[in-house]
Amino acid sequence: MCYRDLERSAQRMKVAIIPARGGSKRIPGKNIKEFAGQPMIAWSIKAALHSGCFDKVIVSTDDEAIANIAKAHGAEVPFMRPATLSDDYTGTIPVIAHAIQTLNEQHAVAGLAPISYACCIYATAPFVRPADIIAGLEKVSQPNVAYAFSVTSYPFPIQRALKLTDRQRVSMFQPEHFTTRSQDLVEAYHDAGQFYWGRADAWVTGTLLFTETSAPVILPRHRVQDIDTFEDWERAEWLFKAMQALNE
Repeated sequence: MCYRDLERSAQRMKVAIIPARGGSKRIPGKNIKEFAGQPMIAWSIKAALHSGCFDKVIVSTDDEAIANIAKAHGAEVPFMRPATLSDDYTGTIPVIAHAIQTLNEQHAVAGLAPISYACCIYATAPFVRPADIIAGLEKVSQPNVAYAFSVTSYPFPIQRALKLTDRQRVSMFQPEHFTTRSQDLVEAYHDAGQFYWGRADAWVTGTLLFTETSAPVILPRHRVQDIDTFEDWERAEWLFKAMQALNE
């Protein structure tokens, strides 16, 4: 099902915002480094475009090389992100809020509707799928939902987690669960780091993500991989190629 016409009567504009700053330190040029035959960011752009959810797919970047590659793969770059929002300490919410506010200013001049929903899709999320993005839109469109984002389950009960003591011995975080059967423990989930749908006003006002106003889009663990180190990158590429081979 295509959602490009969803709620058109109310002129609700939906945009994908892909934050992709330059200057990655652990993996230089990470956002545009080749991954499985394409620049990494191209996979996020492709998923956004193929979902059919968006009136616009834009990239928020401070880097001209990233901007040029993003445009070559079908995204728009209607502004360059300021340096004040491009350092190592700026969080996702201020970056998306800035993009929404800047786009709304441009829309006002052009006579376009303001943004109602924005979906942040990370530039380093090659496992993101159009169907998951569509599922997120369905959830964030429900009453009393501010955000909808991808999550996955931990592979081991977090209640049985261990820590190292100062003497380099082991200790349980929750020793009261030493004898609790795994099947009796509440399953725990973590942010999958792929996409975050949000109502525009939630982004702009800085509404927190991890609260009762957020709805989960649950992904299988094999389609979730952080890519922060070269080891992560290599593992992700092997997984990605394996999944592509299965789908051929």
